[in-house]
Amino acid sequence: VVALAATVGLASEDITATGLVLIALATAIGAGIGLWRARVVEMTGMPELIAIMHSLVGLAAAFVGWNGYLDVDAELSGSLLGIHHAEVFIGVFIGAVTFTGSVIAYLKLSARINSRPLTLPGKHVLNIGALVAFVALTVAFVARPNMGLLIAVTVIALALGAHLVASIGGGDMPVVVSMLNSYSGWAAAASGFLLANNLLIVTGALVGSSGAYLSYIMCKAMNRSFISVIAGGFGTPAAAADDGEHGEHREISAEETAELLRDASAVIITPGYGMAVAQAQYPVAELARKLRERGVEVRFGIHPVAGRLPGHMNVLLAEANVPYDIVLEMDEINDDFAATSVVLVIGANDTVNPAATDNPASPIAGMPVLHVWEAADVVVFKRSMAAGYAGVQNPLFFRENSQMLFGDAKQRVEDILRSLDALDTPVKEMAGTSR
Repeated sequence: VVALAATVGLASEDITATGLVLIALATAIGAGIGLWRARVVEMTGMPELIAIMHSLVGLAAAFVGWNGYLDVDAELSGSLLGIHHAEVFIGVFIGAVTFTGSVIAYLKLSARINSRPLTLPGKHVLNIGALVAFVALTVAFVARPNMGLLIAVTVIALALGAHLVASIGGGDMPVVVSMLNSYSGWAAAASGFLLANNLLIVTGALVGSSGAYLSYIMCKAMNRSFISVIAGGFGTPAAAADDGEHGEHREISAEETAELLRDASAVIITPGYGMAVAQAQYPVAELARKLRERGVEVRFGIHPVAGRLPGHMNVLLAEANVPYDIVLEMDEINDDFAATSVVLVIGANDTVNPAATDNPASPIAGMPVLHVWEAADVVVFKRSMAAGYAGVQNPLFFRENSQMLFGDAKQRVEDILRSLDALDTPVKEMAGTSR
C-alpha cells in the first residue's frame, strides 16, 4: 500500500485527472478481487491461488516491457538506449515465461489438466533452443529494435514457460510453485529497472533470491537436482514406471481399525493432502488425544512436501491444537516406524510410496519418503485405489501388513472415534457392576 501510494504521489504531477480516476478504479477492482479471493479460498486451494497470482505478476512484467518499447524516453541515447532496449527484451521474456508457467502450474494443481509430466521428443533440445534463440534475438533487438523481434521473443517465452512446467510431474509441483515464486520476483525486478523504481528492484530481488533458495532447500529434501527444476526436467522418469499389477489389496473397517488402535502401544499418523481436502484435522487431533489418554504413544510424521506447500500439514495440525512436540519431521521419525504398532496414512500417497526406494524406474525414484511399511500394521485412508498426484501406483497398498480404509477421511476418523467409545463402554459397565 505504501509503495503504491508513493508511486502515484511521485508521478501525480504528470498524471491527468482522468488518469488518477482510472488508477483509483483499477486499484479498487484489484483490491476487491484480492479481498474476495482471500476470504473464500480454503487452505487446500492456497497453492492454486499462489500460482495464479504469480501468473499475474509475470503478465504485468510483460506489459511493462511492451510499454517500455512503445514509450521510450526521448532523453535516452547511445549506450543508455541500448541498455533500455535490453531491459525491455529481458523483462518481456521473464514475464512471459512466468505467466504461462504459472498458468500451467495452476491447471495442474487444481486438477484441470493431467498432472503427469509432458515428455515431448527432444524436450531438452527444445528448451535449450528457446534460450539460444532468446540470446540471439536480444542481441539483434539491442542493435536494431523492432516490433517483430519483440513479438517473436514473447511467443517463444510463452511457449517455453508452458513447456517447462508441463514437463514436470504433479508430485513435484510444490517445488515448482516455489520456483515460480522466484521467477515472479525476478520479473518484478526487471520491471523495476524499466520503471527506474528502486523499490521494485529491491523487493523483486528479495522475492527472487528467497524463492530460489527455498526451492534449493526443497530439492535437497527430496533428493532432486536444483538445475533440473530450472531446466524443466524435474519429475521426468528416466525409464517407464511399473504401473502393472501388484496383487490384491485388503480392506478394513472403522471398527476393526479401532480394535487395532486399542491394542497398540505406539501409533504414528502420516497426513497428506487428502486430510486437508476432507478437513479431517480436527477429528484426527481428537483421535490422537483419546489414544494418548489410553497410554498409547501417538506421534505425527510429516514429509517435507506433504500437501501442496511446505508446512501445509503443520499448519493444519496446529490449527487443530495438536501439541507441537508430537509433530515430527521425516528425518526425525523415519527410524521409528519399525518399532511402531500401527501407522495411519491419512490422505498421503506419493510421500509414503516404497517405489521411491525400491524401483529405480519409478518417476519418484530417489525421493525420500516416510518408511511407513516397516510398521507392524498400516491402515491407509483413501477414497479409492486411484494413483497419487504424481500419477504413480503405490505398492504399499498391496503389502501384507497394509489394509485400506475407503471413504472420506473425516467421516472414517469419526467412525473410529465412535467405535473406540463403544469398545470402552462394556469395560466401564463391568467396572460399575463389580463395584
